[in-house]
Amino acid sequence: MEQEINKELQYSDQVGFETLDSISKADRFNEWMFKTISADTNGEILEIGSGIGNISNFFVGNGFQISVSDMRAEYCEYLKKKFTGVNNFRNVYQIDIVDPEFDRKHAALFGKFDSVFALNIIEHVEDDGQALKNCLKLLKPEGNLVILVPAFKFLFNDFDKGLGHYRRYTKKSLMNLFNENKIPVVRSLYFNFAGIMGWWFSGKILQKKEIPSGQMKLYNKLVWIFKIIDLFTRPFMGLSVIVSGKKKK
Repeated sequence: MEQEINKELQYSDQVGFETLDSISKADRFNEWMFKTISADTNGEILEIGSGIGNISNFFVGNGFQISVSDMRAEYCEYLKKKFTGVNNFRNVYQIDIVDPEFDRKHAALFGKFDSVFALNIIEHVEDDGQALKNCLKLLKPEGNLVILVPAFKFLFNDFDKGLGHYRRYTKKSLMNLFNENKIPVVRSLYFNFAGIMGWWFSGKILQKKEIPSGQMKLYNKLVWIFKIIDLFTRPFMGLSVIVSGKKKK
């Protein structure tokens, strides 16, 4: 199905699309991320920056009531073709989470969702605080916000540049962002310790700008080992960091 959709659509963000397409083939890795994220979500869910639906695909497949979104029209069209007709799938919205006209364009969605999550999104925007503020507007009181971002400044390399990243985070810096926006933190952890070496070697040493598909396939086969490693490393180190919080009443 995805190959048929790809033939019909053109992508303005070719590097981003090829990265998402490469990751889409890593089903075990995506399922691992889904299970980690979904532990902090319930009710009516909205994903910010869904891309081609690598993670939302698992939410849909596991019966969650989910809407998806992206700032790019071609991804929204992709998501419509992919998910329309599935019983528990809700809607597709074109949302730029830091749009200056956010309030005017999306007022009808304010207070609509029980959970909002954004995976590898806010590192792409200059004003990440505004991104969190706008996510909060979409949540019901006591709704859940889950953010996953790349971790550790020393890992910033050509991958980050190619993907348009402004920054990488630590648990402390991401939790500070939640605290600055008065979002009580529920959980914080690092994710995917084993991915650090591959990211550093390919992006820093080989200076690649896209994730090699062969490297992703090999990683996918070994996910069962990496999940065990993460049980010990997630308090202090990982390629990504996850923080979840709850909107105040």
